[in-house]
Amino acid sequence: LSAGLLRQATYTTTRLGIYSVLLERFGGADGTPPPFLAKAAMGMTAGAAGAFVGTPAEVALIRMTADGRLPPGERRGYRNVFDALVRMAREEGVFTLWRGCIPTMARAVVVNAAQLASYSQSKQFLLDSGHFRDDILCHFCASMISGLVTTAASMPVDIVKTRIQNMRTIDGKPEYRNGLDVLLKVVRYEGFFSLWKGFTPYYARLGPHTVLTFIFLEQMNKWYQRLFLSA
Repeated sequence: LSAGLLRQATYTTTRLGIYSVLLERFGGADGTPPPFLAKAAMGMTAGAAGAFVGTPAEVALIRMTADGRLPPGERRGYRNVFDALVRMAREEGVFTLWRGCIPTMARAVVVNAAQLASYSQSKQFLLDSGHFRDDILCHFCASMISGLVTTAASMPVDIVKTRIQNMRTIDGKPEYRNGLDVLLKVVRYEGFFSLWKGFTPYYARLGPHTVLTFIFLEQMNKWYQRLFLSA
């Protein structure tokens, strides 16, 4: 739990903050939003930056989650996320905190290009339809669409990221050479559709997470504009 909270406090705040700034800066002077491809590029940029900042907590989260499945002699026994970060840096080197940073950033690029851009585009489509107002119902529907798109796009790269961060060393060699090696081995030994294995529970987790994230973000943006920008 401590690692999950720290990951959200670093990764999510960075990506949402950067995306909001970029969306506002590159929108039209009359308030019109930028085109979809521009939104996707902004989401990719925000995701990559957020992933780099959040990778240490991500590595700790992956290790702490998997610790209970290891044999007793191989368990690391981290007490909390800060103990994990300190011990990883001391025992394995500071750069261990960014192990798997490239696939993590690759995942974040895909996730945020899908999630942030699809949310903004879905919200714009719903508002333009004339059947929705800019309220919680609109935010809920747009974020559910966004969660579905994000789940389909992110599961393959999520498998790559998780397996690299949790890989073992066998006979002095790492289990996987790189992200492409992970994908090839999964497809070869487990089948192509194994890249989307667990789609339903993944969406059951990501859907509510996406809904709550954007609903809270929209409400906080409204309060911020009302309390500070309109003053």
